[in-house]
Amino acid sequence: MDDIIERSLRALANTTQSNYKIAKATGLSEAAVGRYKNGKSKPTIVNAKALIQYLEGTMLRSDTTPADGENKQFKSVPLLPAEAVAGFPASDLDGIVYADCDQYMVPEFERSGYEFVIRVSGSSMYPKYSNGDILACKKIIDILFFQWGKVYVIDSSQGALVKRVFEDEDNPDNILLVSDNRENYPPFSMPRSDIRSLSIVLGVIRME
Repeated sequence: MDDIIERSLRALANTTQSNYKIAKATGLSEAAVGRYKNGKSKPTIVNAKALIQYLEGTMLRSDTTPADGENKQFKSVPLLPAEAVAGFPASDLDGIVYADCDQYMVPEFERSGYEFVIRVSGSSMYPKYSNGDILACKKIIDILFFQWGKVYVIDSSQGALVKRVFEDEDNPDNILLVSDNRENYPPFSMPRSDIRSLSIVLGVIRME
């Protein structure tokens, strides 16, 4: 794995991009990028792969060897702001151009059919998800049924909500939205008719 770390350091040494831009694109801290560039510390394998992915425009497999012996091309998906979730993927929304959003490539999520990623804001889903984590999501076009207990991104009149969804046994026209951090965020019921769009969470990229 040392070759991956050294490769990321070479990519950093050869780039003219600012520490801020690299940090924003990779999810690393600007200070960490500066330490890597100055040789004061070395990135972890995970951080090295993130740097290579962004700076070289490639995504490494976990074993660094493509299954078919050739370089496999993975699609990138946009990191959407919360207010753009409802409109995706039909069209650009309120001046937000999807092609201009930061792009992420994660092969493991691609196999699950992810279409976009969003950044977690707040602590309502802690410890499952922390503030700043990135969630891989798949848009559900026809809402025929829910997988009770799964985490969804629900766009409603209250904005985009990341919650576990359960059946509301008292009202079949509603769903029960549950946070993992129940001590500070009690469950609440929401009318199904208030759902403007629905996406299921497929995985998470945990920020350090």
